[in-house]
Amino acid sequence: MAATVFYLDEIPEPGAVAVLDGAEGRHAATVRRIRAGEAITLSDGRGVMAETEVVAAQKNQLDLLVRDRRRAVPASPAVTVVQALPKSERSELAVELMTEAGADVIVPWQAARCVSNWEAKADKGVTKWRSAVRAAARQSRRAYIPEVTALQRTPEVVDAVRAATAQGAVVAALHESGTATFTGLPWRSASAITLIVGPEGGLDEAELAALAGAGAEVVRLGPTVLRTSTAAAVALGALGALTSRW
Repeated sequence: MAATVFYLDEIPEPGAVAVLDGAEGRHAATVRRIRAGEAITLSDGRGVMAETEVVAAQKNQLDLLVRDRRRAVPASPAVTVVQALPKSERSELAVELMTEAGADVIVPWQAARCVSNWEAKADKGVTKWRSAVRAAARQSRRAYIPEVTALQRTPEVVDAVRAATAQGAVVAALHESGTATFTGLPWRSASAITLIVGPEGGLDEAELAALAGAGAEVVRLGPTVLRTSTAAAVALGALGALTSRW
């Protein structure tokens, strides 16, 4: 298998030639210098994977003969990460790490104690996160590119938690004040999972109360306090071992 996946919106049937152009084609042909005769893996980012051979290489485009095509089974249960906005220098790192660790949906959250404020530039921030997610998914060879939603405020997050728990999801708000442990939650029986990660300054008391009131479990992830930019990745790694996701 190739060392990197490249994304193409529509992958043709085996025996047909796919054209990889645009930003993906430029990266493959110019940055990676992939040439005719090499094998690469394609994905549509929605679960379809294909093994292909380069039959022609141009400056910003590759022509790829599709050898086989298959659909990858998504990890289950699906995991949504509600991520309070980290400081700007660690923001994209956070989404890169959680993408590599297996997040399915990423929700940027303007929490009360966030140092970063996207109120005037939400679209720009979401676009940056989506770009970082796509690059990380490519590097980690993911068949599914995680969804990055629009910026959410606390009332919207609370409403989403209430709806998720009503449908059988397990929702965990990661916080050092939690009396429950991460490993003690019923992960294996969950229909879906939501992880809530606070900002550098932590979740404030009103947020914790609102989230708990909507059905979230306030839990300790471990014996140490993690950065907001790494907590989701650590939790996702634990879930891989605690559920059937791995």
